Amino acid sequence: IKRHSSFKVPCKYDSSLFELFMSGFFFKDTGDQKSSWEEIKADLCSSKPMDRLLCGDVGFGKTEVAMRAAFVSLVNKKRVLVLAPTTILVQQLYSCFSDRLSPFGFVCGQISRITSKHFVLFNGFISGEIDVLIGTHSVVRNLDVLKTADLLIVDEEHRFGVKDKEFVFSINPSCDFLSMSATPIPRSLQFSLSGVRDISLMLTAPISRKPVIVN
Repeated sequence: IKRHSSFKVPCKYDSSLFELFMSGFFFKDTGDQKSSWEEIKADLCSSKPMDRLLCGDVGFGKTEVAMRAAFVSLVNKKRVLVLAPTTILVQQLYSCFSDRLSPFGFVCGQISRITSKHFVLFNGFISGEIDVLIGTHSVVRNLDVLKTADLLIVDEEHRFGVKDKEFVFSINPSCDFLSMSATPIPRSLQFSLSGVRDISLMLTAPISRKPVIVN
């Protein structure tokens, strides 16, 4: 799926404001984390819509990089839609994004099967009262929400179907698309390696990360 003829308004990068945002990150970037962020930043500041797969194991810092992408987009008056396959992941992402973004005045909302008044949250995102909307994949069924999003972040990319992605691009071809996965599906990996879509690999574990023990 490639959007050759689509264009978007590129983000302007404010280094001083970004450094202030980074003061809330209390760890040191791995080399992969740093290079992945530089690639994503270049995508955001380009007039070509981003279509990038961020691939790395659990605990390697993918969410942190995604929050940086969200921050740069929000500073540029853009709105961010974050999708996850389960309610638990939605809650986890909502907590992470809120903690980092709310000190800068950005408002996050979450939608899942345990939240109520979804129409209020949808309308808040569409009207601009909510800057970041985090929900399960069912959120993309709301066309107005989908059209409003400038950056779409998908966690657990292998749970997001190809038809869903084609639908997103048909409704909002100019949105930036960042997907994250520890185990990308073969089709996505093939597209990335063949150059149809871009890929950033995070293969280095943070110093403080402990290995997974399988019993």
